Formats: sequence, structure tokens, C-alpha cells
Amino acid sequence: MADQTAQDIDKMSFEQALRELEDIVRKLEGGEVELEKSIAIYERGAKLKAHCEARLKAAELRIEQIVQGPDGKPATESASFE
Repeated sequence: MADQTAQDIDKMSFEQALRELEDIVRKLEGGEVELEKSIAIYERGAKLKAHCEARLKAAELRIEQIVQGPDGKPATESASFE
């Protein structure tokens, strides 16, 4: 089952994962979720967070490769989203 969950997350787009992560945060902040379920959704949230971070890092690397120089020619430039 855990492998299936990881596979499901791996197939998600950044936006899908972020939406689900936001839903999890709302549920946990609401405090109306039973303890065992809270633990399970917290674990899924941690996996979703890692997935989102990996997607952002991949996007950052792609942008570094695409940036154009001042002469209009493609040039590699460091991009930071921090």
C-alpha cells in the first residue's frame, strides 16, 4: 500500500500535489481529525511536500538552462526561487 501511495504521488503534477497538501494542512489545523488519521495524513503531507520541492528544483534547473544573455543568445544563468 505504501508503494502504491508513493506511485500515486509521483504521477501528480505540482499543482495537484500542492492542492492536496493544502487540504491536509486545513484538516490538521481544524483539529477535528482523529489521532490515527491525523498521523496518516501528516505522513502523506510530508511525501507531498517532498514531491513539490523536487518539482520546484527541477523547474529551477530547467530555467537555469533556458535563460538568455544580454545579447539575446541563450546563456546559462543561475536562477534562485528562495
